[in-house]
Amino acid sequence: MAKVRKAASNKVQLSGIDHAVRIVDRICLVTGSIDFTNELQVGGSRLRRILDRRDNVGLFNWLVEAFSHQGVSDQLADGYMRRNGRLTWADVSAGVAPDVVCPKLNSFWQFEDCRYSKSTGLCAEPQFRPSCELPNAVLRNGRLNQLAYSLFLFIRDVADGDLIGWIDERLRHEAANSDDRIAVGRAAIIEPLRSVYGVADKVLMMAFADLLMSAPARYPGWFEVGAAMIAVDTLVHAFLARTGVLQRLGHEHPYGPACYQKHGCAAVIRTVAGHLDCRKYNPAFPANFPRFVQHAIWHYCAQSGMDVCNGNRIDDRQRCRNKGCDVYSICSRKSLKSLFKLQ
Repeated sequence: MAKVRKAASNKVQLSGIDHAVRIVDRICLVTGSIDFTNELQVGGSRLRRILDRRDNVGLFNWLVEAFSHQGVSDQLADGYMRRNGRLTWADVSAGVAPDVVCPKLNSFWQFEDCRYSKSTGLCAEPQFRPSCELPNAVLRNGRLNQLAYSLFLFIRDVADGDLIGWIDERLRHEAANSDDRIAVGRAAIIEPLRSVYGVADKVLMMAFADLLMSAPARYPGWFEVGAAMIAVDTLVHAFLARTGVLQRLGHEHPYGPACYQKHGCAAVIRTVAGHLDCRKYNPAFPANFPRFVQHAIWHYCAQSGMDVCNGNRIDDRQRCRNKGCDVYSICSRKSLKSLFKLQ
């Protein structure tokens, strides 16, 4: 009889959210908060100076650097900028001076569909190409050149030259009276910035989470909104898939834009973070800290972190066999190929 009861109990399945919380809680405990706390302190020092001085030029320069990391490793992006220099506000300002003849550079709204390619040298207005400064921007490719000009024009034309003030105004007035101030505040910042050419949700969330969490006390509400911004990369998505979190919640989806939709990875992480008290990982943390939860998952997976749950360590054609993984005993160990038919 005892054996029968034991067999029956082994069949008991945790609910989807209970399984997710159990997995993620253990990851947060294992990765700890030291790495993330140091990252906030070191990376935030430059941003705090920018915000203290209300230095919109410095903020533009920082954002261009941050956005330049998309598509390649940080090491490759930083190495390229060290060798070739960094694009500044002054550089782009000269490229959109009043005497510039290309109509694409007249305003943020006219800049759409520039289509400049560094590899071909072609663009949407080839007759103006000889006098255009955009191709001379020192960034890694034509897409990033367009991104920098689009961001400059957004700050100049949409934010009236004051991106810091624009952010503060939107958080103070659009989100202040909402029942879900954090979600509304996040949308108030991110949704308009999606119209900047070449910036995806992942890089927007990553950059603006760092920016908002670095804000001095005279910017009320900034930290809380930044703490709820989640950057989902392939490592985070694959972790949620391999561990069975997405499947048990009924939220399976391919990596990409779906990660930021209603039942995507970002929403799952926010839900899980709401069931945790992140003060147990670090008493200085807020109780609900989705950005830390996302970072803990990323750090556990990344080669530059703990290097445990990633495609170099796991053959995704079959179930994970890494018994040394801290969540092996409670992980569903799903094969990504079986889940998403990877080739």
